[in-house]
Amino acid sequence: MLADQPNILFLMSDDHAAHALGAYGGRLKVLDPTPALDRLAGEGMLFENAFCTNSICTPSRATLLTGQFSHVNGVTTLSGHLEGDRQYVANLVRDAGYQTAMVGKWHLKRQPAFDYYCVLPGQGSYFNPVMRESGGRWPDHVRRFSAYDSVHSTDAIVKASIDWLKQRDRERPFFLMTHFKAPHDNFENAERYDFLFDDIAIPEPESLWRVPNHGSEATRGAGTSVGRRNTRRNMGHHMFVDPGLAAEAYKRTAYQRYLKKYLRTVRGVDDGVAQLLEHLRRDGELDKTVVIYTSDQGFMLGEHDYIDKRWMYEESMRIPLLVRHPELVGAGSRSEAIVNNTDFAPTLLALAGMKAPPFMQGRSLVPLLEGEVPDDWRTATYYRYWMNYAHHDVPAHFGVRTGDFKLIFFYGLPLDAPGAKTADTQPGWELYDLRVDPGESRNVYGDAAYADVANELKTELRRLKDETGDTDEKFPELMEVLRKHW
Repeated sequence: MLADQPNILFLMSDDHAAHALGAYGGRLKVLDPTPALDRLAGEGMLFENAFCTNSICTPSRATLLTGQFSHVNGVTTLSGHLEGDRQYVANLVRDAGYQTAMVGKWHLKRQPAFDYYCVLPGQGSYFNPVMRESGGRWPDHVRRFSAYDSVHSTDAIVKASIDWLKQRDRERPFFLMTHFKAPHDNFENAERYDFLFDDIAIPEPESLWRVPNHGSEATRGAGTSVGRRNTRRNMGHHMFVDPGLAAEAYKRTAYQRYLKKYLRTVRGVDDGVAQLLEHLRRDGELDKTVVIYTSDQGFMLGEHDYIDKRWMYEESMRIPLLVRHPELVGAGSRSEAIVNNTDFAPTLLALAGMKAPPFMQGRSLVPLLEGEVPDDWRTATYYRYWMNYAHHDVPAHFGVRTGDFKLIFFYGLPLDAPGAKTADTQPGWELYDLRVDPGESRNVYGDAAYADVANELKTELRRLKDETGDTDEKFPELMEVLRKHW
């Protein structure tokens, strides 16, 4: 059984949408995309309502290590970084007596504050990655995986993780963060998966074709599509679809290629997780280890004809979260409590026997793991995306998500976010009734029947902005927009 300080294995993928795990159900479940992760879910707790607070890579990783929203830790965009003294989880868990390691995608630019690290530079390469390794001067000391073996990044990350586990100090508990590059686009799977799903038609979301009242004036024409919209980056362009095809055939072909490449990289991650868990089992450590699986954010898989993340829409905002804890968690249990990625840091500290410092904004999930929902648990979560029209042409926005509703305000201003762009766009509100419209196909903002709901959610949104310290007082241009449109 687990000791007072159990080992902790924190597994995180990049852009793995919850609805691309079989355990979460949905249209892709019939493909059995994640058998190992589904077993993990069956042995622990699956969180039904886990969300990120800023659906983009670097900020979500900073939130993981700080327990803070982007506007507090200062990492609001891909240009952000996190100095060693602010990598709170790494430092505090070490102080608790753990041997710590970070392997895989890092993306926070500064040297990791872990006892051992072996991390990809930036996004890293899908094949034969060069990884920055501890033991020498950062960032010059590297570990190379042979070009002759055509090593996939997932395999390299699993190997480096197991190598560290084999040589660790067995007199101390371990804290290992294994972060996969996959399934981040542009998707490249290991060769052994080249024909996986080859003879299968991947089910399409209805909203790939029909979005009767999704979006608003603020989002018309925005975002990158599966079909031809935004040809600079659309998925048909990236998947080498014949541009001479008619629009419907072009979109359908792009979707199939897109999903198959994505799910092949997902299967690689799933197999990598299976290898890590099997290593712990053989080593007699699995039942002494808390295993957590999540993703830095969700991902649009053709819903509303969108690809990539960034949006506050469900598929992008929702993240998978599985926790196997043989002592606390009943097998096959589920939690419907609203949690977000500011909760990860306090949870990891609690598992290590430490109380979270007051500057962390999340809460430990341990009570939920024990089957209790505190009376004062949150009933809503705050979200903000800062990078106005950067890369995939998504306007900047913020909003609130409750158990039943979602309210989003697209303000569309670049503010001080590096990489953001000015765009000719109108501010706008979107309101979705998730009770009857979980696919967010009907924006009911402006519908008289929802006027009271909209006002209540605006009050809650303002409360959350104040509570989290995201008041926007330093942005007079945005304050003027809010005066006109709130």
